[in-house]
Amino acid sequence: MATKSSSKKTKRNAKKSPRLVAHADLPTRFGRFTIYGFTGRGPQEEAVALVRGNPRGRIAPLVRVHSQCLTGDVLTSQRCDCRAQLELSLKKIGQAPSGILLYLPQEGRGIGLMNKLRAYQLQDGGMDTVEANVSLGFAADVREYDFPAQILRKLGATRIRLLSNNPDKVRQLESAGVRVVERVPCQPRISRISRKYLQTKKRKMGHLLQGL
Repeated sequence: MATKSSSKKTKRNAKKSPRLVAHADLPTRFGRFTIYGFTGRGPQEEAVALVRGNPRGRIAPLVRVHSQCLTGDVLTSQRCDCRAQLELSLKKIGQAPSGILLYLPQEGRGIGLMNKLRAYQLQDGGMDTVEANVSLGFAADVREYDFPAQILRKLGATRIRLLSNNPDKVRQLESAGVRVVERVPCQPRISRISRKYLQTKKRKMGHLLQGL
């Protein structure tokens, strides 16, 4: 028989669980996926998941946890490598036996679109990406990965191969109950324009990048 405290804990955990809103077939130039929409408790707790194959299978699925980047993903900005990482991830997941791409509304490493544009303006004045965020009153990276981890677990992906260069993302996902059995580098070709941005991520944020 459950105690009152364990009953309250169960209800609290149930409330935190992501809610599946809808799912549909999604053919893309990288392959055919099933797209799922999830919501959580807060305004930032919303995400879509592109799923290929069976994430619950014997082989750990290849996973990319990707933060929204309007300027890069949509407008093809070369100030960052976000679109290149997104396309590389979709290509690799499309070729894998199973995989998941989680797309999260965490623009500007979590500071939002308008603040990201303010940070761009400061960078035009000579700051790097970390200095600009700090000048606006933010940490270099304010993203959290508990909600993405909840979605992965809901999809049955408790063991994953993670496409990422960010060791903090690995640590946070593992702390939230998702075992990263392998970190798979996600490094597209470095452009002349994005090189300084990537050098800052490597030097100041500890991202694991080669050739910089």
